[in-house]
Amino acid sequence: MVTLVLIFVLGVLCLQQLPELPGPMGVLLIVALAAICAALRLWKCLALFAGVLWALGYAEMKLSDRLPGALESRVFQVEGRIEPIPVYSEKRVRFDFKVSKADPGVPARLRLNWYFPKVLPKAGQYWRFTVKLKRPRGNFNPGNVNYERSLFVSGIGATGYIKEQAKPQLLADKDPLFSLAAWRQKVFDQLVQAMPNTDSLGLIQALTLGERQLMSDQQWLMFRKTGTVHLMAISGLHIGLVSGMIYWLVAKIWTRSGVLSIAPYQVAACFAFLAALAYSAMAGFAIPTQRALIMLAVFMLALLRQRHVSAINTLAIALLVVVMLDPLAVLSAGFWLSFFAVGIIFYSLRSRLKSGKAWKSALKIHWVTSLALAPLLFFFFQEVSVIAPIANLIAVPWVSFIIIPLCLAGVCLLFIAPSLAPAVLSVADSMLCGLMWLLSRLAELPFATFQLAEPSPLALFLGIVGLFVLMAPKGLPGRWLGILMCLPLAFNDKPGPDDGEVELTLLDVGQGLSVVVRTAHHSLVYDAGARFDESADMGSRVVLPYLNFLQIKKLDAVVISHGDNDHIGGAETLLNMKNPALLISSVPEQLAPHHAEFCQAGQSWMWDGVRFAVLSPQTRAIENDNDGSCVLQISSGQGGILLTGDIERKAEAELVATYGDQLSSRVMIAPHHGSKTSSSTVFLKQVNPEIILIPAGYNNRFGFPHKLVLRRYSEQNIKWFEAGKEGAIRLLLKGNAVTVERSRLQLGRYWNEKPER
Repeated sequence: MVTLVLIFVLGVLCLQQLPELPGPMGVLLIVALAAICAALRLWKCLALFAGVLWALGYAEMKLSDRLPGALESRVFQVEGRIEPIPVYSEKRVRFDFKVSKADPGVPARLRLNWYFPKVLPKAGQYWRFTVKLKRPRGNFNPGNVNYERSLFVSGIGATGYIKEQAKPQLLADKDPLFSLAAWRQKVFDQLVQAMPNTDSLGLIQALTLGERQLMSDQQWLMFRKTGTVHLMAISGLHIGLVSGMIYWLVAKIWTRSGVLSIAPYQVAACFAFLAALAYSAMAGFAIPTQRALIMLAVFMLALLRQRHVSAINTLAIALLVVVMLDPLAVLSAGFWLSFFAVGIIFYSLRSRLKSGKAWKSALKIHWVTSLALAPLLFFFFQEVSVIAPIANLIAVPWVSFIIIPLCLAGVCLLFIAPSLAPAVLSVADSMLCGLMWLLSRLAELPFATFQLAEPSPLALFLGIVGLFVLMAPKGLPGRWLGILMCLPLAFNDKPGPDDGEVELTLLDVGQGLSVVVRTAHHSLVYDAGARFDESADMGSRVVLPYLNFLQIKKLDAVVISHGDNDHIGGAETLLNMKNPALLISSVPEQLAPHHAEFCQAGQSWMWDGVRFAVLSPQTRAIENDNDGSCVLQISSGQGGILLTGDIERKAEAELVATYGDQLSSRVMIAPHHGSKTSSSTVFLKQVNPEIILIPAGYNNRFGFPHKLVLRRYSEQNIKWFEAGKEGAIRLLLKGNAVTVERSRLQLGRYWNEKPER
């Protein structure tokens, strides 16, 4: 059974790797192969094809519920219910909207933003909105969170925002019957009222509701460095803990009650499962809680029927049910970490951890699990906490046996005895503050985390198998081979350019600009995208993850072209994390805490046979901020690259007059995002680029790049690529060739929007 389930899941996983779904002929071929396998009783092959077909049918169903391209950017009136709990920030509220009434073509589930709302919407409420919608789309960059995948997994068929011209109407404050979404919202609000202005409010909401929106960036960083992020969500561990406590308590009470018509273990099993079900509902039935709940249901059913069921078969049943309910679950890191962690524990218990004292076995399981999860953590996050075993040894019992019971008791008291709830929650707050103080000290250790490049699927597979070999019973010969199988994980660096070569990546930062340049041993970032609010900017969302993906630990230089938000907004986060050796900008006063220098024509330096030269501005006395942009030219034996910021016609004319033929470059970043006030014909002829990269956001409100500009490019036979349509664009100047890699086209999956080939 276990083998068949694993092969079925493998089939589901294979389908998720496709850049495009198979057409009618491909589907017929898969069905025919499945039929042949069934006729020949090749059950393992049949399980594989069954997984592919099951995932294919589910994917087609999800894709059919997307906003058609012809309806994009149109305005619709929609009615429906808000669920789950909205995400609140200073300037907007973001929430998912389950549509009950709308025009034809509008998907069943939307993700909406409401900017500066006069009334805060709540989960479970029914509203009528006038919305402007677009197809699910996000920034696409290697090493970044794939937002489109997240939308697809969540079943979001369109995104958009609420238009205030037609006043939003609240149709019903909540469902006439019980609403899980409204109930979770009420608990969320009650916790906010009971614990105003406390640093641990977000942590308590995470432990009781699985809602982590109020956790600060500092808290996230601390938990990530100590490997304790899993504790700040309702995980299988927490579900098992709650059900275990309820089972023990009910069994004791029922035994002493003297009622013998029903066995105590039967009553306790029912109450334990109901408690786990309620706690899972509070978490919104996330994947780890689904796994735990299904395993618990199988175990309790076997207990009630007095049947034996092995732990590994229970895990296999849970795996099969979760994947059949949602084949897209295999795209979640939480899915793999959750099931793999439990599988490792079972594997350990069946081999070398059978004998000995309970506390020794528990300690060994703890260390074995931490070690075994390392390959998956490197694959998903490119980082492993070295101090996680020590941190979890302290934090797991602290959270499980002290903090969670206090938090759950406090939530129950909010509805039973509201006057007592703040006192209990304040104790939980004190316990959390103590834990956070200890974890913060551990996180400050210089060796707290270890980073590696994302391993290839083959290196990941070998690493996992190698760890299983290492954890095998001592009597197994050749266990040392497991070490050799793990070595590919450590030798997986991203290859960079050689001496004299230049690699340039125009990142997809929406309507903004950020460029990463690498030579053989140096790296530079030109601009850092926009900042949206106090907690969100393109520096943290896109630029830093991409640098970490390339394993760039320290930057040699950062150039901020000028002071517009779409260029400088993400700089603060970038500079705080990477601390470059050189920082220049045309607005050094805005970066004074980081000791920025003025970017002025005449500055130059050499890296690895590649010359970097600032061409503009000549002086600070420039009226137009755009024309004051720092223009950087990169030159090598393979040709030149011109980074232009937001310069317009006047600055372009001055560059032509000053440098003439020196402006000639094979590659150019389009001035001012391709606006009609830039890319003049004279300038284009002088630069004479082969390729122009346009840093314009998809379907942006400015209409960039302008049609007139694109016509000029075509007239001069210049190839151009838009970051908003292509995702991140990587160029390598090597020899006489310019290699172009378009992220969406080469890395996209079937759910991603694709550019024209």
